[in-house]
Amino acid sequence: MAAGSLPYKPVSFRTWAGFCAMCLGMFMAILDIQVVATSLPEIRSALDIPLDQMSWVQTAYLIAEVISIPLTGWLTRMLTMRGLFVTAIAVFTMISIGCAGSAGFASLAVWRVLQGFAGGTLIPLVFSAVFLLFPKKVEAVATTIAGVLAVLAPTLGPVVGGWITQTYSWHWLFLINVIPGLVAGLTGLLCLPRERANFGIARAFDWIALLGVALALAALEIGLKEAPHRGWLSPSVLAIFVFCVASGSLFVLRSLRRAAPIVSLSNLRDRRLAVGCALSFLTGIGLYGSVYLMPVFLSFVRGHGALRIGEIMLVTGAAQLVTAPLVLRAERHVTAATLTIIGFVLFGIGLGLSAFQPRDADFHEMFWPQVIRGIAIMLCLLPPTRLALGHLSAERVPDASSLFNLMRNLGGAIGLALIDTILWTRGPEHAQTLLDRLKAGDLDAARAIGIPESFLAGPLPSPDDPMVQVYVRPLLESAGLAAATNEAWAMLAGLVLLGPVILILSDLGRKSGYDDTASPLDNLKLG
Repeated sequence: MAAGSLPYKPVSFRTWAGFCAMCLGMFMAILDIQVVATSLPEIRSALDIPLDQMSWVQTAYLIAEVISIPLTGWLTRMLTMRGLFVTAIAVFTMISIGCAGSAGFASLAVWRVLQGFAGGTLIPLVFSAVFLLFPKKVEAVATTIAGVLAVLAPTLGPVVGGWITQTYSWHWLFLINVIPGLVAGLTGLLCLPRERANFGIARAFDWIALLGVALALAALEIGLKEAPHRGWLSPSVLAIFVFCVASGSLFVLRSLRRAAPIVSLSNLRDRRLAVGCALSFLTGIGLYGSVYLMPVFLSFVRGHGALRIGEIMLVTGAAQLVTAPLVLRAERHVTAATLTIIGFVLFGIGLGLSAFQPRDADFHEMFWPQVIRGIAIMLCLLPPTRLALGHLSAERVPDASSLFNLMRNLGGAIGLALIDTILWTRGPEHAQTLLDRLKAGDLDAARAIGIPESFLAGPLPSPDDPMVQVYVRPLLESAGLAAATNEAWAMLAGLVLLGPVILILSDLGRKSGYDDTASPLDNLKLG
């Protein structure tokens, strides 16, 4: 029987409390990624981490997270939803204390791996709970709550991380997880439905498939991290990707041949889920790409600190909060497929507008593109989630949710690698072009990099002069990075606009949608 197909009954306060506890845990796990990214320089300085190893503080978490996401379905079947959530949030909270107490790079990296593995299960687990805990007429409300928190965390991350670092110390980037983690864990333990764990399925666990998927996803993350710097066709990067394909092939073959695989890939034969996963992949590219590009531009081009960057980026979060209830209302009258098409078109426009921002762009120039993206993100997350998962049986939801959320993370990882490739290659090229124009006496090039008009009244001094280079080189690098950033925005817009094309070609627009006549808000009752 499909999830939510039973006769409607008012949802109890206890169920809502348990679900909100799960959402709080997911929010803290996603927020943790961004607050740590904002303050990596402070952590590096405090623990004396070599500059070339600093990014591994973040990469260790992300690799563990992306490995745990596809295992969430199997872990749910073994531990139950309640058991897995309580275990994961307890481990995440305890490991956060370990991270705060790290004395060096090695110990922090180990703690981050464990923290990422626990945190990664919380995201698909919450979206599974939407379709396992609630009747269909309330699914839209639950999806909105989970979706808002999922996309709000990356937006709030910079301002929270910047404020904590400036006000306290880097240790509190991890210690802020403790009290919310305890509250979420205790509430989940008391309020989520009790079911009998099935440890028997562990005896048939496919360790070879686990090794295959772990190695494949870890290699993919490492390859995507190294490719922008070493080159996509460099021998080392190609070797990593070949290893990724080989390990992934082993996992796929084992999963398709076993009666009880750790990840049921057969779910992808469902066209709605497959299309939903493709849309989730594109959403990840746009969402994580935009959250990454804005701090890069505001920090390295505009020279803003973490706190100011976070304040500017709050516009997106505010637009998301305002839009969420409107999307909930819109689902009463418009199909999920139509809302999804509108969302991806708006998302592409919002990303594309940023591709034309000037070198001195700041809050006002970024305001409307952020508003459009904030509106669009909710339409790109909420309706596609219901489109992909809302029709599945309760038994299929955990695995399907894992695949759906994994694709969003993989989309983000690939998007960031493409962005870094553009910034690292095109930025210096743009700077060199401007330098060549300066040498030719081009005043427009001088204005483009920000040389004051008072310096341009007479003949331009030679750019080869050492004193001139000290002044001009930072301006050239900043202007080159700004131009490359605009190209990255354009790339993101083009990829996101593939979403409507995929949905239209899939012919799901006439065959899906939210057909209930009653508003989800009208059915929201606390019994």
